[in-house]
Amino acid sequence: MSNYERVLYVSHEINPYLPENYMSYIGRQLPQEAQDFGKEIRLFMPRFGCVNERRHQLHEVIRLSGMNLIVDDTDHPLIIKVASIQPTRMQVYFIDNEEYFKRKATFFDEEDNFFEDNDERSIFFCRGVFETVKKLGWMPEIIHCHGWFSALMAVYQKTFYADDPLFGDAKVVFSIYDESFEETMDPRFIEKLKYDGIELEDAELMANPSYDSWVKLAAKYSDGIVFGSEYVSDEIKTYVNSLGKPVLDAQPEEKLMSVFDDFYSQVAAESTVVAE
Repeated sequence: MSNYERVLYVSHEINPYLPENYMSYIGRQLPQEAQDFGKEIRLFMPRFGCVNERRHQLHEVIRLSGMNLIVDDTDHPLIIKVASIQPTRMQVYFIDNEEYFKRKATFFDEEDNFFEDNDERSIFFCRGVFETVKKLGWMPEIIHCHGWFSALMAVYQKTFYADDPLFGDAKVVFSIYDESFEETMDPRFIEKLKYDGIELEDAELMANPSYDSWVKLAAKYSDGIVFGSEYVSDEIKTYVNSLGKPVLDAQPEEKLMSVFDDFYSQVAAESTVVAE
């Protein structure tokens, strides 16, 4: 018997807006199955410049747009767009900003260089999701985040939004995929979080903000972890398993929700603990 009704899904890849791979398939299929299970869902992704707005009929939601988010002591306008996946009747909300998401790529430029501001883009995206859900006045019980770009959702939920009546009691599930990068984030990343009053106790974990440390940070602040791919490094698996939190291994593509319903219920029943 489920002990939750509302699930917020956050992913940086959802098919058909980006090419199909395992993450973008799960990003679409799992929310659809949750909806078929009778759950209330909301679904968010970034409005990368490579998302074809005309083909997918994205349009701005004026009543949700117009807010400014401060990242690294600079104001950035938050624009919210929405589209529908037919024939599922699922709406997808897109977090947009000219400076961060207009470029016609996701995380690497044409010369395959990692964008220097990917840390700020992730901060803006995660903050944008929370602030939009607040404007919707909707209270998620499970927040399921897919991939490293949504990793900071768990950190913000346990710190900046911990006392918010909409989010304080939510449980965060974080799915880790085979998507690592060799570059490191801006070493000032921790300083940027401080503008939101977030003082990481595990600053040493992010002293060299690599892919592995980024994912470990998310796992530490999450309530449940999913190995979304079989190809997750042994180092990350060992760290995740050391946290003593509910863990789910990669699942076949069929009947996802029959497994995730049980996992969400398990996570929802657990006491919230940020591992030491």
